[in-house]
Amino acid sequence: MAKIAVFDSGFGSLSIIKPIQQAIKSDIVYFADQKNFPYGKKSKSQLTKIITKTVNMLEEKFEPDLIVIGSNTPSLLVEINKKNIVKVLPPIKKAAKISMTGNVAILATLALIRSKKLSEYVRKSRLPKHVNLKRIDATQLVRLVEEGKFLDNQKLCEKTVRKVLSKPFSKSNVDVAILSSTHLPFLLPFLKKQFPNITFVDPAKEIAQKVRKIVAKKPSKTNTMKIFTSSDPKKFQRYLWQIGIKKNVSLLV
Repeated sequence: MAKIAVFDSGFGSLSIIKPIQQAIKSDIVYFADQKNFPYGKKSKSQLTKIITKTVNMLEEKFEPDLIVIGSNTPSLLVEINKKNIVKVLPPIKKAAKISMTGNVAILATLALIRSKKLSEYVRKSRLPKHVNLKRIDATQLVRLVEEGKFLDNQKLCEKTVRKVLSKPFSKSNVDVAILSSTHLPFLLPFLKKQFPNITFVDPAKEIAQKVRKIVAKKPSKTNTMKIFTSSDPKKFQRYLWQIGIKKNVSLLV
């Protein structure tokens, strides 16, 4: 039986749950740490404290085989030396490979955009010299998802997507954009409609394959999922029902 804990600051990591369960049958504990949303505006020391505490709590309460940190920001900024941790990192090599212009955008939180850790990650990836990486603060887009606006305010989503991305995409002649926040795949219908000539790269499939390799020897008989939040269970449950996830949500602090 593969028991996997997945967490993020809210809605985000739900975008990687389905790919994981398609890759391998598993029992998933999903923790939406909404009390600490957004991770992207926390200092490195604050984030380290939050992530360390969360990982320890999940290990103590659920004893998972694997814990997925379903957010790019802490995955890059926080160092955790545990073997059972899988981090969600921006797939910049894949994006660079499929780009025809060499102009690739990375849509991420402000903390990640400004971090030295992202610069180190890019440098270690050794991208071809012709590749230009444009960093774009997608904080407003992440908030659209966390506040449930993508469910009930299409006009606001379309307007915000245009406002945040049109100018930098056009100015840098971007043809590939990395969704370097697990919240952002929920906005794909708006992104594709507004920018039909841009390829958006989601790290979910890569993460799912990584998880499958680690727990391949102990698949579960069926897919199950329990959902927890650190804030308002009823509100989060209402959002989940709107996207077709008919699960009860419990408080976990």
